Amino acid sequence: MIKKSILAILIISFISISCKRESQFPITDLHVHLKGGFTLQDAVKKSEAENIRYGIAFNCGLKFPVHQDSQIDSVLLPLKDYPQFFIAMQAEGREWVNLFSKESLQKFDYVFTDAMTFTDEKGRRNRIWVKDETWIDDEQAFMDYYVKTIVKILTEEPINIYVNPTFLPAQMAARYDSFWTKERMNKVIEAAKANNIAIEINNKYKVPSLDFVKKAKMAGVKFTVGTNNTDGNFTEDYAREIIKKCKLVQQDFYQPVNKRQNGQH
Repeated sequence: MIKKSILAILIISFISISCKRESQFPITDLHVHLKGGFTLQDAVKKSEAENIRYGIAFNCGLKFPVHQDSQIDSVLLPLKDYPQFFIAMQAEGREWVNLFSKESLQKFDYVFTDAMTFTDEKGRRNRIWVKDETWIDDEQAFMDYYVKTIVKILTEEPINIYVNPTFLPAQMAARYDSFWTKERMNKVIEAAKANNIAIEINNKYKVPSLDFVKKAKMAGVKFTVGTNNTDGNFTEDYAREIIKKCKLVQQDFYQPVNKRQNGQH
């Protein structure tokens, strides 16, 4: 009887430890910027202290410091001594596809973009995180066009990850669930799945919603963790919460190839 009790305790302990380990798989934050005084040396210290791998992202696009192929090598040069980090292109706006060659894209470990910059049907360039540069004549019409834009991006642009997903302008954000209906979520999820594009769980904006992630998981979409920080004061707490509530495991996440560690650079 004692032997059976001891065996039962050991089995329960093993299961408990295994579950705990599974829920605490290493997180990789693939959307980290060197901004606001946050340097490469700071990234090394924070990454090691918190046991989180980073993908260092560079903003590339129209009206950004990096806007042509000839600038890519000099931008990436400082990372040559930091092979522990992934290197990402954050492709800005919709014009980026005409600014950079396929060869330039291949110098990065992965490429991501968002739908926060687009030109609407009236020819107005929206940057929807800036209130004064967001044009909303009719909220439902805006949402329909926004979702159409997202699907077009996921279908046509050569990216690996869709970031800042389901972000809404400040004047609409508090009514997230009313705008992100089941039908709209499904359109984005289906496009991501069809084009093998991962969806970021973003810590800064706390998007997408729990419901969206559950639907995307059921559809077989891969995820990433990202922050889009503006300085060194950031955490991955929202992603950890979503991972726990949705019971996500490591296999649910897209993992890029570090080309320098893989001998490709």
